[in-house]
Amino acid sequence: MEKNGNPPPYGWSNGYMQAPPAAPPSYSQAVGGVGPSSPYTPHYQPTTGPQIVTTVVPLGPQATHMICPSCHGEMNTATQTKPGLIAYIAGSILCILGLFCGCCLIPCCIDSCMDVHHKCPNCGAYLGRYRR
Repeated sequence: MEKNGNPPPYGWSNGYMQAPPAAPPSYSQAVGGVGPSSPYTPHYQPTTGPQIVTTVVPLGPQATHMICPSCHGEMNTATQTKPGLIAYIAGSILCILGLFCGCCLIPCCIDSCMDVHHKCPNCGAYLGRYRR
């Protein structure tokens, strides 16, 4: 091999093309078993634009003025009342006491026994529930 950095000449010898020398064996062939795996590299999702920070607004029995975390619009929440756990427990107690003829449904009509569900009037996203 020459010292000037050129590879050895491959050419014709005895009328046939001379093959280059074989490559060295791979790690798994030389050592056996499973070759080394690459180290763990965590994948981070790129962030685009400014990050929006929202604050938690306490929800009460009346409509609340807030910014919707879904559509980012400023609005007053739309409320809907539904019977809560207290209404069902009170109705069950009245039923056990013998008030079967519809009197056990009275707690489902009293506002202080109702849970208040808040929704965004713009996009309809559910914002939370006020439990009594």
